[in-house]
Amino acid sequence: MLKSFAILLAASMMWGADAKPKVRAITAFIDIDTTNYSTQIGEAVRFLNSAREAYQHAGFEVETIRIATQPFPRYTSGLTRAAAVAFLIKLDELSAKLGFLGSIGTAMINDSDDAGPVDLLMEALPRVKLNASLVVAGEDGIHWNAVRQSARLIHALAQDSKEGQANFNFAAIAMLKPYGPFFPGAWHPGGGRTFSVGLESANLVTDVLGRERDPARAEKALAAALAEPLLAAEKIAMGAAKTSAWTYAGIDPTPAPLGDVSIGRAMEAFTGAPFGSSGTMTAAAIITRAVKAAPVKQVGYSGLMVPVLEDALLARRWAEGTYQIDSLLAYSAVCAGGLDTVPLPGDVGEERLARIVGDVATLAFKWNKPLAARLLPVPGKKAGDRTAFEDSRMANTTLQAVK
Repeated sequence: MLKSFAILLAASMMWGADAKPKVRAITAFIDIDTTNYSTQIGEAVRFLNSAREAYQHAGFEVETIRIATQPFPRYTSGLTRAAAVAFLIKLDELSAKLGFLGSIGTAMINDSDDAGPVDLLMEALPRVKLNASLVVAGEDGIHWNAVRQSARLIHALAQDSKEGQANFNFAAIAMLKPYGPFFPGAWHPGGGRTFSVGLESANLVTDVLGRERDPARAEKALAAALAEPLLAAEKIAMGAAKTSAWTYAGIDPTPAPLGDVSIGRAMEAFTGAPFGSSGTMTAAAIITRAVKAAPVKQVGYSGLMVPVLEDALLARRWAEGTYQIDSLLAYSAVCAGGLDTVPLPGDVGEERLARIVGDVATLAFKWNKPLAARLLPVPGKKAGDRTAFEDSRMANTTLQAVK
């Protein structure tokens, strides 16, 4: 393991500052209804495409455009279960046709909300690529009913989709305010015609933390390095808002990783040790403070994402056992994110899942910080087995026992 770490660390030092961050997501928040949804979504896509062109003209590569509707119970409540599922399938087909990623928002905002929409998600999410969420903590406290409903849904989705992959598109969200651009947590209460932006800038963090090992200097240098592309991205967003009827909600400055664009590599470049070693929490805090210092209008997590399966190096370290769920919860005390794309053995039951989601909700509410739980139990597999996910966004790894 030490030899592989040395190779990865050396590679990380070769990354240059000229590797411009990508725009991971331009996300539109709209209201739809079951009658005019095609026209409503078409208008949003036209705006998103124009915004994408503006970013591309400025030299940014744009990975995805996204649309999040108001909470789906608002437009499915009058339908039969079969009709509601059919409608969500139509939305999914439209997203593929028009080239956007879709979210249908949250099934429960308040803990007293009807849990019927959770049953609808159980049936629909294995059949579509739409994203959805449940709010498990808010300003009014921890939503224990929603915690249990989340566990029930996660367990069901694991059983009803290949390798449990439907859970990739679901998150239990805690203290996450509306209009964050990143899926699956992105949501809004209604109103529409608002948009936000998120960047994929873990490569920039790697470059800075590979050069600066002193914590104070590293934080200052990283804040300055992040500010430049964030200000440029915000300027474009504000221009798009000015020339349209759309409202700019803000930018999530979280340096999102993906694949080999690894936040784990960035943190290892700073600590000189595998992710999970002493110093990892310090690195997490440095990145988060630098992100918080960004002189832009901030939305979403605005901290640090540590997605186990979306980051190739983090997936490798998970297989090696250098960190675990409790490690991620500890780091979440000084950053934002929670438990993101965490693979679990298939025999993890609803009760255990509820305890895990409850820990995330408790931590989020205690420190008033946005966290999420995106858990992926793999049916039929146990600790020590290798995952076999077919989604290109997810790296495969070795399952670890849940303590």
